[in-house]
Amino acid sequence: MEDKALYTQILGIQAPWEIVHVDLDVIQERVDIFVEWPARTDAPCPVCGKENKETICKVHDRRKERVWRHLDTCQMKTFIHSHIPRIKCPKHGVKSININWADEMVRFTHLFERLAIQILKCSANRSQTAKVLRISWDELNRIMSHAVIRGLSRRKEEIINFIGMDEKSFLSGHSYVTVMTDIEGKRVIDVAENRDEIAVDTLWQGLSEKQCKNVQSVCMDFWKAYISGVCRHASQADIVYDRFHVTKHLNEAVDKVRKKEHRELLQNKNTSLSGTKYLWLKNPEKWTTKDENRYAILSKNQLAVGRAWNRKELFREFWSLTTISEAEAFFKRWYFSATHSRLKPIIEVAKMLKRHLAGLLTWIKHHITNGLAEGLNSKIQQIKSIAKGFRDFENYRVAILFHLGGLDMIPH
Repeated sequence: MEDKALYTQILGIQAPWEIVHVDLDVIQERVDIFVEWPARTDAPCPVCGKENKETICKVHDRRKERVWRHLDTCQMKTFIHSHIPRIKCPKHGVKSININWADEMVRFTHLFERLAIQILKCSANRSQTAKVLRISWDELNRIMSHAVIRGLSRRKEEIINFIGMDEKSFLSGHSYVTVMTDIEGKRVIDVAENRDEIAVDTLWQGLSEKQCKNVQSVCMDFWKAYISGVCRHASQADIVYDRFHVTKHLNEAVDKVRKKEHRELLQNKNTSLSGTKYLWLKNPEKWTTKDENRYAILSKNQLAVGRAWNRKELFREFWSLTTISEAEAFFKRWYFSATHSRLKPIIEVAKMLKRHLAGLLTWIKHHITNGLAEGLNSKIQQIKSIAKGFRDFENYRVAILFHLGGLDMIPH
């Protein structure tokens, strides 16, 4: 079989397109394939074609030669060359005709993009993937960005019942991004730079009006921008405060009590609290025998940190209650105990929880958490580690959506 016939089948070139020349350079390990649209052959308008009308137009002119990287042939880099004809449609004016081997403004064929996406999905390492494919990091980054744009354009207006809002660190210091997740779909919906109201509005505006109106509940921490965002864009949705963030606040209060008491004990050369930080933060169900023995000794000393830890552990019962009336009664008892503990950090957290009690009680109704977001955060951290950090937000967003957005990115 001649080279032209072989590559016509390999590339799926359809008439009237034809391969006019194949150039093989063994020294440069390169194959160049030249594809042409025959002279004096009319072509369909690409816009009319989208409207299901076969409008055949005269060829107006031809664009400068464009080159697309294709899959390697026998370990040789393969490139397709063509002068794309432009037609002059009476309705839509001058337009470039469609080609079936690549997307507009992309310098890689569909098959090459498919391979790049599949390898990158497996490796998550752009630098190493670029080496395997023998392209530059910037070229692979463009493939990745285009794949995300393609995937986002294919998303359907599906109902999203439960949304998670969470923050993730970006650059060093107090630099964050806001991540919106589909809790049921186990995917990232989108990412916005910063965690202010502008970022929150950007994420909500990415959903349709129908999607916003059908959200049942939104799980979040106590950040005001997240709360006000729900009020503006999905006022019918219940706000559910994430149990993991509540536990985090209680743990931080216990640790503040421990630090203060530890300093006071050290003044009297009492080291009984040395090395006990994680004992008070760890779930008792995961205590080792050593942990249990140490707690038994410390509990006899009637320490302030023990009383703080007791209030923290008592609150765990809240998450197992099944009715709102039970939860309200429990919180009332717990709040009295916490505010009468004479422990300032515990009292402050108790008052904060009371201010947000409505959002705590909705847990009984929906039982949703940002556990998915926390799991995704660990995957995001892994992506950051492999990439050795991100300096550009858009690259960071693209990487998150590429790996965690649940997108259909393969060229069809």
